[in-house]
Order: sequence, then C-alpha cells, then structure tokens
Amino acid sequence: MTLLDPLANALATITNCEMRRKQEAILWPASKLVIRVLRVMQRYGYVGEFEYIDDGRWGKIVVQLLGRINRAGAIKPRISISYRDLIKMPHYIRRYLPSKDIGILIISTNQDVMSHREAIEKRMGGVLLAYVY
Repeated sequence: MTLLDPLANALATITNCEMRRKQEAILWPASKLVIRVLRVMQRYGYVGEFEYIDDGRWGKIVVQLLGRINRAGAIKPRISISYRDLIKMPHYIRRYLPSKDIGILIISTNQDVMSHREAIEKRMGGVLLAYVY
C-alpha cells in the first residue's frame, strides 16, 4: 500500500472492511481531511463514531462501521465544480453515484467539507473529493 493519498487509502480500507462485514476499521495515516470527510459520512449515517489515536507517528483513526456502505472512493483527479455545475449535476451523478437520490458526493468548499446537497443549499462550489453510496 502506498501512502501517497491518505483519503483514497482510508476510503478503500472502509470499503474493504464493509465487504468483510467487520465492525470497525482502523485507518492510517490519519489526516485532518480524512476526519472532515468522516464527519460528513457520519452526518448522513454511513459510519458510526470514530476516534483519533495518537501513536506518535502518523496517527490512526478507529471507525465504527454500520454496514451501510456499498462503495466509497476518492475522486481522482480532483475536479473543481461551480455552483452552476452542481445544479446541472446529472453528469457527475451518473458518473459517480448509482442513482439520483442514492449516495452523496463529498465536496471541499472554502467554508468546510460538505456533501453536494449541502453545497447546493448554501449555493457554493468547490472541489469534488469523494463519493459514498
């Protein structure tokens, strides 16, 4: 496993642990971006509680899995998207999500990391980071 993209590693670990029906996943290396993405996933009920553990090196995150994730992945290369593109988003929904109302796209905006639904409500654009369904 390469450590070049902590977000991609974390989402791949979560997907693999969900497929094996594990109760928790240990994500390393930990980063602030991974924690913010986990908060969005927790808000929508995809993961349970999570805890940061400082091991003196990179840090680890222990995530409680609820068994609700079919697939989670990082979007590479990162795509900048404006608010107008979010409104006309069927292109991105078809590309990353299985259906219109199933799953979320996670976007990094200038205020915080949020789902595409929250970004539409706040009339903001940003950079597409990940998808979860």
